[in-house]
Amino acid sequence: MRAIIYRQTGDPDVLEFVERPEPKPTDDEVLVRIAVSGVNPTDYKTRRGSKPGDPLAFAEMVPNQDGAGTIIAVGARVDSKRIGERVWLWEAAYQRANGTAQELVAIPSSHAVLLPESASWALGASLGVPARTAHRCLTISEYSPAKLGPQSLAGLYVLVAGGAGAVGHAAIQLAKWAGAKVITTVSSPEKASLANAAGADHVINYNSANVAQEIRSISPLGVDIIVEVSPHANSALNEAVLADNGTVAIYANDADEMTLPIRPSMVRNASYRFILLYGIPEQAKRQSLVDVQAALEGRALSVGAASGLPLHHFGLHDTALAHAAVENRTVGKVLIDINP
Repeated sequence: MRAIIYRQTGDPDVLEFVERPEPKPTDDEVLVRIAVSGVNPTDYKTRRGSKPGDPLAFAEMVPNQDGAGTIIAVGARVDSKRIGERVWLWEAAYQRANGTAQELVAIPSSHAVLLPESASWALGASLGVPARTAHRCLTISEYSPAKLGPQSLAGLYVLVAGGAGAVGHAAIQLAKWAGAKVITTVSSPEKASLANAAGADHVINYNSANVAQEIRSISPLGVDIIVEVSPHANSALNEAVLADNGTVAIYANDADEMTLPIRPSMVRNASYRFILLYGIPEQAKRQSLVDVQAALEGRALSVGAASGLPLHHFGLHDTALAHAAVENRTVGKVLIDINP
């Protein structure tokens, strides 16, 4: 079968196209024919390591956590009725040598979730990291329940920083599905159009507006949850617009450090929560799967230009270009078509 591997950390050019033997599922695994592989920042960061030439956990690794495809075989302890299921995959490459940038992957059965017929392969390959990260951001505050669902965030204001990105896009859609009022910030009119298409109630171009003033005019008491992609750059804004008992959910970093005002944060009973999907409690992981699946079945999640998240398709041979596109902050979702 065709696959992409890397044998050392470094730039995208460490990625190699190879032919490998087809894998066989172990007792608790399923074998999935990958239709589409999704590329996220975590994938290129793992490939890069802390510096070029870092030792790998395995002799060779296949990149990419997310994907979608069809189960074609199952292990001895997996129900054979799963053969033929369309599925979306999550954490395929976490502590494993085999991600989704290959034609076939053997993966624990629990990491292959039923993909409704109404959902495209592209949507399935866009869920594992972005939608589950957004879910964690929206369920980690004092106000939000651990379970996300229709009206679970009713009456709350959610601010999504960078609403044109993959996680921001998913956060807008999930928050709207859950009944919140959604405000998002973007850097250009083009990105504003994408955030509007995703369903945001209010879109603010931070290069042409007094953002704090506009947010306070929309919600005088401030916002209850901030889904934050740039905590250093936005620290003053977050302090200015966070409501009492509000939460800043930080899922990415734009600097090594950020400064927080201690006394004002104490008076406000503010919470700052840092999120890395791989380390969240298992119960939270399981709940994210249940809730994302419910949103998916309710057709609350979508991708594509019409829904605010442009898609960029690459072939398996061009995986290095796909990784470079994510590193260069291409707006939209980067996908690798393998067996579409």
